[in-house]
Amino acid sequence: MNRFDYARPASVAEAVQAGTGEQVRYLAGGTNLIDLMKENVDQPTTVIDINRLPLNAIEELDGGGLRLGALVPNSDTAWDARVEQRYPLLSSAILAGASPQLRNAATNGGNLNQRTRCYYFYDVATPCNKRKPGSGCGAIGGVNRIHAILGASDQCIATHPSDMCVALAVLDAIVQVTGPEGDRAIPIADYHRLPGDEPWRDNTLRPGELVTGIDLPAEDFTKNYTYLKLRDRLSYAFALVSIAVAMRIEGSTIAEAQVALGGVAHKPWRSTEAEKLLKGQQPSPQTFSAFADALLAGAVGQGKNDFKIPLARKGIVRALKQAAEATPQSQTDKRIA
Repeated sequence: MNRFDYARPASVAEAVQAGTGEQVRYLAGGTNLIDLMKENVDQPTTVIDINRLPLNAIEELDGGGLRLGALVPNSDTAWDARVEQRYPLLSSAILAGASPQLRNAATNGGNLNQRTRCYYFYDVATPCNKRKPGSGCGAIGGVNRIHAILGASDQCIATHPSDMCVALAVLDAIVQVTGPEGDRAIPIADYHRLPGDEPWRDNTLRPGELVTGIDLPAEDFTKNYTYLKLRDRLSYAFALVSIAVAMRIEGSTIAEAQVALGGVAHKPWRSTEAEKLLKGQQPSPQTFSAFADALLAGAVGQGKNDFKIPLARKGIVRALKQAAEATPQSQTDKRIA
């Protein structure tokens, strides 16, 4: 174990003050950071335990929305009655992830900021531009079954592993952060980033900034929604492809539809331009297929993950059908599995 300093501030202001500097990491549930430290992937010089901060509540917002505290455990968020009733898509997505034990420990802020599960990122004996800039990407031409088919670069083909964030992308969530320069509100679409030439930057947080909450705007997606997660086993597995759909149907017509994919890119993948193909249309296999083609435009396999493209196309059509018929994917035995 590498030596590091440990701090446990009692206020957000103290945490931000302690968070300035190189190789400083905030610690909440620790379900990702501790693993990274054990594997020497991340070697912080200072660890700031933020578990005493007053960020562990779910609060009402003016207008009918909710603010999810950054330190609220994932399980508490998923089972909160207000989230279940007003944002069932988010509840379903959270319960599709990890295991009950991990959901009990993991926090909303930590879920938002978790790192990729790329094999090469975790193996310090292999090249990885995300872990060691300039060393190369071992996944390109290597073992890349779980890797990106959209938005990748010649520097990195890693994917973002979160289920929760895919639902947040559909719900147009706003990430609340604070830092040395004050408070900021970041739309979820602008929070995570594609790898480009800087794959080590997962998001748009500035040095020292801390996530304090996630705002959910008031929406009426309580009937026509689904979170479909396609993976190698039913539980405790990351998505090969996941699809979050929030839809509003008036009569027999799609009045509004918002769709995001997980497991296929460095961030949740959504196209508001492609969504225009659904608006005003009647739900049908032809409409859904045309949308799937538009959303997957530019998709490129890396060899061992070529299957993800047809898998995603079929999954999109299936998820849209589930949402349109108000038959959301069930997270089987979700209280215990």
